[in-house]
Amino acid sequence: MTPVQYFLQQIPVMQYLDFFARIIVACFCGAAIGFERSKRLKSAGLRTHIVVCCASALMMIVSKYGFMDLVTAAGALPEGVRGADTARIAAQVVSGISFLGAGVIFKHGASVKGLTTAAGIWATAGIGLAIGAGMYVIGLFSMVVIMIIQFAMHKVKFGIEALSDCKLDFCIRDNGEYRAEFFKKIDEWKGQIEEVSIENSGEKSRYEAVIKFPNNLSVEEIIAFFNENEKVVSFSVTPNL
Repeated sequence: MTPVQYFLQQIPVMQYLDFFARIIVACFCGAAIGFERSKRLKSAGLRTHIVVCCASALMMIVSKYGFMDLVTAAGALPEGVRGADTARIAAQVVSGISFLGAGVIFKHGASVKGLTTAAGIWATAGIGLAIGAGMYVIGLFSMVVIMIIQFAMHKVKFGIEALSDCKLDFCIRDNGEYRAEFFKKIDEWKGQIEEVSIENSGEKSRYEAVIKFPNNLSVEEIIAFFNENEKVVSFSVTPNL
C-alpha cells in the first residue's frame, strides 16, 4: 500500500479539500474579529484570534471525523473497541479556551480591563467550532454579528464605557483651599474618584489620584486647570490607563 492509498483509505480527496476550506474560512473569521482588537492596540490581536479560530476548527474536525477508523461500514464498532464520544473534544475547547481569556483580563484599582477581548477570544473559538463542523453560514453570520457589535459599540458608548481612567500626580503649596477647589473641579468635569492619596510634607502636599473622566474631556483641559494655578509646583497627567 502506497502512502497516498493509506491516506485516502478512510477519507476521500474531496473530503480533504473540504477540511482545508473549513480551516481557511476559520482563519478568515478569526482575522476579521482580531482586526478590530488590533486597531485598538489590544494584547490579543490579529494573530491570536486567527490561531484560536484555526485551532478550534481543527479540533472540531478531529472531533467529528477523527474516529472514522473505529466505525465499520455498517456503523458498528469493531469488537473490543470501546465507544468514542466525538463531542468530548469540542466540549473541551469551550471550557479550555478560558485560560487564554484569563491571560488578557487584569485589574487596575477599581477597574477591570480585557473583558471584551476575553469574550471575543471565547466567541472566536465558538466560530471556529462552527466552521470546523461545516456550518459555514452560522459561523460567518456569527462573525458578522460580533464585528458589528465590536465596531458599533465603540462608536456609541454608555454607562461605564463612556468613562476612561486618568491618573493625576501633582504637587502643590497647600493651605487647605486648593483641596476644595480640586474636588469641586472634579464634580464640574463629572468625574468619579476611584483612588486618591495625599502626602503632606511641610508647606507642600502631593496628590496621587485615579479618576474616571468622561471620554469627551480633553487632556488639554486638565492641563490648563493645573497651569492656571500658581500653587501647583509640578504635575503629570496619564490618560486612558
